[in-house]
Amino acid sequence: MDLREMTTEGLVYAPGVWDGLTARLAEQAGFPALCASGFAISAALGYPDAELYTMSENLHAVRTIREASPLPVIADIDTGYGNAVNAARTARRFADAGVAAVFMEDQRSPKRCPLIPGAELELLDLAEATGKIRAVRDAAQETGMLVIARTDAKGDEALRRAVAYVEAGADLIMPVTKTFTTVEEWRRCHEFTGAPLMATLTASAWTEREFTPEVMEQIGVRIALLPTQLLMAVTGAAQECLSRLAAGEPPAQVGAGATPHHEFVELIGMPEIERQQHAYLPATETV
Repeated sequence: MDLREMTTEGLVYAPGVWDGLTARLAEQAGFPALCASGFAISAALGYPDAELYTMSENLHAVRTIREASPLPVIADIDTGYGNAVNAARTARRFADAGVAAVFMEDQRSPKRCPLIPGAELELLDLAEATGKIRAVRDAAQETGMLVIARTDAKGDEALRRAVAYVEAGADLIMPVTKTFTTVEEWRRCHEFTGAPLMATLTASAWTEREFTPEVMEQIGVRIALLPTQLLMAVTGAAQECLSRLAAGEPPAQVGAGATPHHEFVELIGMPEIERQQHAYLPATETV
């Protein structure tokens, strides 16, 4: 079942991943889809989420994720990396990489992360923003890739933009966590547009706390992203491990309770590589 079909069957949860290992872990956990999180990909490169990395760097990460797992990937393409023509090229490249959906925001490039307190966000005017949605839709049309329009506007302006984005060809609307402040406002957005919604259940955001499956069903959410939970968990575990090692604790003691080596090499596909080596490489004699 592809992502488009999944969204008609029920709510789809997609955790934020940033490389092949996290993609495999999410698949192993039983998720039906993956989110190539721009926040996480940027963090993995050592950058904050401020569109400091390039389209090519993002695309490389997405291709790595796609190679590691067959699950449908929902990719963050930030602002499309330029104007409508740039955004169309970006969409074609991500479609060629096999992603199931892309989401693009209506900020001016370079974007600013709405999770940063006090960040002043500069939005495109509506005509330019809808032109970019049309360009991405036309670029994705032959592939069946879903086009998800994110808006960083608030209140009635967000509703106005959401309606315009659906008319421009967006398959889903993605309000950010600060777009609306109540569940009722999300419901209004779904009713105004007639389109399904995608929600981000960002760690520590109000949507993470209040958007239960029952609530999301009632307000038209069909895709729920978990963009930062895995990133925060991995970072916390790594910080603790490294701090203990740096403090001089015995490695065997620090590693107690971690994933056993034999399970880890199986997770990353070593048995299959060994099978291929035996099948295709010449036998070696042991001395």
